[in-house]
Amino acid sequence: MLGRSKWRWLIRLAPAMLGLLPLPSSAQQAAPSFEQESAIFALEAPRVRAMLEQASAAQAGRGQSVSPVRAAMLYCEAAGYGSAEAQYRLGKMFLAGQGLPRNIPVAATLFSIAAGNGHRGAQAMLLVTGVQAEQLPKCLTDPEHAWAGYEDQARVDIERYVDALPQDRRRVAELIRKLAPSFAVDTRLALAVASVESNFNALAHSPKNAIGVMQLIPETVMRFTVKNAYDPEQNIRGGLAYLRWLLHRFGGNRVLAVAAYNCGEGKVDRYQGVPPYPETRSYVRRVMQYLPPVAAMGQAR
Repeated sequence: MLGRSKWRWLIRLAPAMLGLLPLPSSAQQAAPSFEQESAIFALEAPRVRAMLEQASAAQAGRGQSVSPVRAAMLYCEAAGYGSAEAQYRLGKMFLAGQGLPRNIPVAATLFSIAAGNGHRGAQAMLLVTGVQAEQLPKCLTDPEHAWAGYEDQARVDIERYVDALPQDRRRVAELIRKLAPSFAVDTRLALAVASVESNFNALAHSPKNAIGVMQLIPETVMRFTVKNAYDPEQNIRGGLAYLRWLLHRFGGNRVLAVAAYNCGEGKVDRYQGVPPYPETRSYVRRVMQYLPPVAAMGQAR
């Protein structure tokens, strides 16, 4: 059985063994490509898959500056939806102190949860950290306040992000750029919504039966007469028509329109603002992180 000093040595060594800390230049490996990472996330629900793809991009600096804080935010959001891969990756960040304060009990808790969800990498990591007293990160227990003060580190230029996507996703984004002006919807806002909904995946289909790039639910498909929700252009037209209607409905207030796109205009009316649902508040925050502060909060479309 390993003594306490050997366990400490193994925990210090583990991050470098697992690629969490920089290696000497001769041993450094290129960051995984979008395609490699997306294949790992393929079985996740569309919105969770989008979070994971965007967190990976933040870690690798694809279409943005490298941002461990943004990556951790997105992994934590996905972890809250039950993604074992997100729980595992967030655990590795806490173990290494990568953009976050190093916290072995939190890392071990996340590995334990992910291992319980069948994640083999997390099962292996528990051999390194050992089972510890449960300690969840604040981003899971108090997501409203966990990232206070980090807004600037999470902000991303949506145009730059889109331009770094693979060709098939960029083609979808180009359709949005082409169509948004004809619906009087700001292109950046339309791109931001599509990014959060599906990360420009035309084949996305959620467990709640939301379909395509803009994740249209059956009621929205019928309401805006979308004949084939899997056709990217028809799907985008339906989503833009809904966004245009919501912007008009809420006097050009983007925050309320985005909240309503997520949870429905009736709930926004009921609460006379963004409803207190964690999912909706998270959704609004992630969309607005793609827009400059003035554009995010402004009333103009």
